[in-house]
Formats: sequence, C-alpha cells, structure tokens
Amino acid sequence: MAGALAAAAIVLAIQAYAAGGQPAGWPLAAPAHGNLPGLPAPQGPAAAAAPAASPGPGVRDDAAPAPTVTPAPASHAKTSPTPGRESKPAPLGTPAPLPAHVDSYAFLGVKEVEQALVAYDPCRPIHYVMRAANAPDGGQEMVTAGFAELSRVTGLQFVNDGGTLEAPSNERPMYQPDSYGDRWAPVLVVWSTVEESPSLRQVEEGGGTRDAFGYAGSWAATPGTKDPYVYVTGQVVLNAPLLSEHAAVEGPALQPAVIAHELAHLVGLEHVDDPTQLMYPEAGYGVYAYAGGDLTGLAALGRGSCSPGL
Repeated sequence: MAGALAAAAIVLAIQAYAAGGQPAGWPLAAPAHGNLPGLPAPQGPAAAAAPAASPGPGVRDDAAPAPTVTPAPASHAKTSPTPGRESKPAPLGTPAPLPAHVDSYAFLGVKEVEQALVAYDPCRPIHYVMRAANAPDGGQEMVTAGFAELSRVTGLQFVNDGGTLEAPSNERPMYQPDSYGDRWAPVLVVWSTVEESPSLRQVEEGGGTRDAFGYAGSWAATPGTKDPYVYVTGQVVLNAPLLSEHAAVEGPALQPAVIAHELAHLVGLEHVDDPTQLMYPEAGYGVYAYAGGDLTGLAALGRGSCSPGL
C-alpha cells in the first residue's frame, strides 16, 4: 500500500503575551475552521463523540495552513494561568543517547517565529487527558505506550491525568479554568470520526477526497516579546474507524506507528522527504518506529527553553 497513505497535519497557533499577561495573539497557522481573535473564551468539556464513520482511502495528514495574523481584542478577561505552575529550575529529564546523528528531520513553526525550534518546556511536566469514546481495544494502552516512548527519546515528562469528555476542536482554548483549573489545559487525545472532526477528510487535487489517519499539533505562548515561544498545550485526533480498518489488513503495528507519528507532531516535529523516517508524509514503507532522523529531531525538541514566566 506504499504511496496510498499520506501523513498528519499540524494545527499550530501561537499566542504572544505582553507585560501584564494579556495576549497579543496572532495564530501562526490558521486552523482549518478559521481563527478567533486572541484566545477563545474558556469552554467546558463537550459531549462524547459522534457515531463512527465509514472510512475511505487513508491518509495520515495534510499540509499546514498558510500563516495569518489576527489582531488581539482591546480587552480581555483572564486568559492565561498564574505563571510558573510546576516549573523547576532545571529540565526534568534527559533525551536518550543517540545511536547516530541523522539530518533527516525538521521542525514546525520555526520560519514564522524566527526560532531554531519551538518546543515544550522541559522544566515542567506535560499533562494529557484521553477521551475513551471510540477507542479500539487496547487504544488507551497504545497511547500511554506512545507517550512513554516519546518521553524516553525526548526526556520530556508526561503525566496522564485520566479521562475527559472534552471533544476535539481546531479552536480549542489553551486555558480552560472551569474544566482543568488554573493551569494550561492538558494535551487532549481523542479517537474521533470524520463526522466529528471534518479536518480528517482532506480534499485532493482534482476535487477528490481521502481520509486521514489523524492529525496533531500544539499551541505556543511567550511571556514577553523578547522571550522564546514555548508550547503549552495541544491535541491529538485519531481516526478510529479508519485505523481499525487498515490495521486489520496491515497488522497491529500500524496503530502504534500512527500514534508515534502524531505525538512527534505534537511536540514540534515536521514531515521530511525521506521514506526511511517515521515522519515521512506517507505510510506504507515498513517504518513503524522512530528512525535516526526522527530521534535526532526529537532529542533536540527535548532540550527546549525553560519558561517559568508562563
């Protein structure tokens, strides 16, 4: 099935914070369903997923949208948490030693913000929640194992906060105090459907469509204009029926491989034009785990900037 499956798109938005904690927000890459000025109003958890869709030909993801700039509103309610939650003076972990440095890797968002990379803060844990709806047998365990491997290769520390009823959204608020308290919203992981998450259905040249295995991405913030952007939350959306259908044909290694690919997008890894890497845009080349270039990029993303001001 080589060449029949494409890989996963980032939903990347960056919010800049001026002195006093007010967002001077400009989405770095517009979500597929449009922008909101600044941060959206906090929302509570949504209902469980819609019924499963009948999947079509599979893709893992689409290309990132073009950057846009949206002016911030003149006034805001509190739109960010009290800075420094769980922040430590040094990184919590260290990336696993690299077997070799391989240059087949790329980072998301670096051209727009003129940074070498945008990454999560290694000096505080990254919390995540999982929604049980639509998950296949063993699905939650596969996600947990995916985060464990991501932690090993990046040194980033992930904390499973348990279940949620929150639904995926391309306009997901970064800060949801009514649902998650005075902190950045945890990373959201959901097994979804095309009906619930229309971004899983991609339009191809010529007007045809095919469905994605999933997509993932993160939102970043900075405490001030002279500080680096740091990811603070994100989401991973997996196409439950399509993955189950293809795993029945291709074998059980497919789903963990797609999860690993999406989790690499979550922490900032971009596609590469190298079919020997897991971050190649198409599946079906017999790569089911992070390869040399993937590992090199992920190790660098594990050494991002500590940002106690967020």
